[in-house]
Amino acid sequence: MKQLTGAQILMKTLIDEGVETIFGYPGGAVIDIYDELVKTKIKHILVRHEQAAVHAADAYSRAKGKTGVCLVTSGPGATNTVTGIASAYMDSIPMVVITGQVPTQLIGNDAFQEVDIVGITRPCTKHNYLVKSTDDLAQIIKEAFYIAASGRPGPVLIDIPKNVANGLATYKAPKEIKMRSYNPTYKPNMKQLQKVVDLIRDAKRPMVFAGGGAILSGASKELTQFVKKTKMPITTSLMGLGVYPGDDPLSLGMLGMHGTYRANMSTGKCDLMIAIGVRFDDRVTGKTDVFASQAKIVHIDIDPTSIRKNVPVTIPIVGDCNETLIHLNKLIMDADLGNLTQKRKTWLDQIADWKSTTPLAYKQTKNVIKPQYVVEKIYELTKGDAIITTEVGQNQMWAAQYYHFKKPNHFITSGGLGVMGFGLPAAIGAQIACPNKTVIDIAGDGSIQMNIQELATAVQFNLPVKIAILNNRYLGMVRQWQELFYDKRYASTEMVHAPDFVKLAEAFGAEGLRATKPEEVETVLKKGLASKKTVIMEFIVDREESVYPMVPAGAAITDMLLV
Repeated sequence: MKQLTGAQILMKTLIDEGVETIFGYPGGAVIDIYDELVKTKIKHILVRHEQAAVHAADAYSRAKGKTGVCLVTSGPGATNTVTGIASAYMDSIPMVVITGQVPTQLIGNDAFQEVDIVGITRPCTKHNYLVKSTDDLAQIIKEAFYIAASGRPGPVLIDIPKNVANGLATYKAPKEIKMRSYNPTYKPNMKQLQKVVDLIRDAKRPMVFAGGGAILSGASKELTQFVKKTKMPITTSLMGLGVYPGDDPLSLGMLGMHGTYRANMSTGKCDLMIAIGVRFDDRVTGKTDVFASQAKIVHIDIDPTSIRKNVPVTIPIVGDCNETLIHLNKLIMDADLGNLTQKRKTWLDQIADWKSTTPLAYKQTKNVIKPQYVVEKIYELTKGDAIITTEVGQNQMWAAQYYHFKKPNHFITSGGLGVMGFGLPAAIGAQIACPNKTVIDIAGDGSIQMNIQELATAVQFNLPVKIAILNNRYLGMVRQWQELFYDKRYASTEMVHAPDFVKLAEAFGAEGLRATKPEEVETVLKKGLASKKTVIMEFIVDREESVYPMVPAGAAITDMLLV
């Protein structure tokens, strides 16, 4: 049987896994791999920085529903991926990161562009490999894709020494992967589910709390059916936005530090919380000892280590969110739950009162653009059907609050790690995954500069990505904290000297537009969205506008600052 090089085996295995697109940046340690890549039909997206390759692969994975792939060289190429890997790990995004490495005989000798990327990324990958023999390569690639996408998803790194890429081996297509030490639990315990049905029957003030795990498992349809049948209002985490239609009457909006008043108050008053695919992180719970203090909590998650990690749980259920909801919906269909419409009336009336008396709100003046107004106009003009990526900070929160996501995988943001510079490369990845969709990066003037070089990538590949910059000439979220808690000492948060974003766009070959008055916002958005080019739309917004509601650090989730 004919022998192949490691680089050839890598390409064959990637094609067998259905890989269509790789985001990457070449270098000496992977030059042989790139030489084989160019001979295949796999599309390679040349980014301008390796961090952007990982963010783009992250967003591609979310938008496409496939494992994202990126390829970089050794040393600095590999270390530049760490931020993106850590972000994907925090948000449980399936991804395979392939890095080059110096030849095996030089490992440990401080060779040129050598770094122990396996050691560096061990805390922020689901698993990683240093390939020591070309004979092992095909099996490792197969395992990596299996591990990345199964159970609780996450990034897997494969470090390939140059002599492994050049070495020869007989290629044998790997068989189905079975690993004795890794067997995720997909099917829930049915006895536990029957207990949940009983709790739902008896509850007077129930609610659903859904997170990113529900989206990753493809549970949106089953979740919507569950909510409608049980008449339970639903809130989501930042990562769960879109898993349930945000414009539906039962939607409470987002929960947490910048969540809606009705969502946060419901958490404090509910007597039952069905938590689906969530981590109960600190931005959601606030002060944990009073979080949902009146409620019995049911926690459904495929990762058993997430259950009871941050909050006590009445009924733990380990299983895939979608499969669990399928079984739960069948039990509910067969159960006699009584007249839920009547039973929930007082509770739903209370929530409606919270919504009407304390809605999300801002005051748009005649002379100054409010950032919330820009996001609302984006929602209005795209009819809620665009894929929205964000940077991190105020822009991220305003997007979450004022763009009412109706579908899963349409809000792509760095949730757990909170990476500035995420949005533009993420928009590139999402646009590659969904070429016929409108993709918009809602950005701040500070965060957009973190990976602004990726404008060149978008232009090179003719991607009609839109970037809406909410320019307040501040690092806005840090400034907000300084205003509230540090006597307005704006230490190193003013961004007085910033580029002319319109000219910058034009320098990259993109289109640049600007609005300085409220009446110009809609015109700029319509022109930008209609363009077939990469477009920067800059909006000069109120410098000291803040994100409200806001829960101060360490406070209960119901103790909100409202103005």
